[in-house]
Amino acid sequence: MRLNGITPSKGSRKAKRRVGRGPGSGWGKTSSRGQKGQKARSGGGVRAGFEGGQLPLQMRVPKFGFRSRIGLTTAEVRLGELSKVAGDLVDIAALKAANVVPRSTKRVRIMLSGDIDRAVTVQGIKVTRGARAAIETAGGKVED
Repeated sequence: MRLNGITPSKGSRKAKRRVGRGPGSGWGKTSSRGQKGQKARSGGGVRAGFEGGQLPLQMRVPKFGFRSRIGLTTAEVRLGELSKVAGDLVDIAALKAANVVPRSTKRVRIMLSGDIDRAVTVQGIKVTRGARAAIETAGGKVED
């Protein structure tokens, strides 16, 4: 066996269609493009989604969805998670240090979920009405 004698098995490789190579090829003259028109010309054709001037489908159907760029950097913290913070002062830096919120967080809101068992001072963080009442009941305070 020699390298120049190796061939692929019969039928495993299909030859590329060569259009415009005369009448004997079966793909001569108009080369399966028909007679005239935009699609018969070289470089002719329309872009994807074009419907001949009719309003295209992607423009006709209703649009939906929105991703707030503020929401990507805002975190919600449950009241029960405040126990993970060491010390009495709870601010964004303390929540990041305790791995309660991601490092990319810029805004935080404390929600009423779970309970708080110690007095903490919440500083520079938005707090819901119910969470504020629970923090103040536990002896803590909220500074805006």
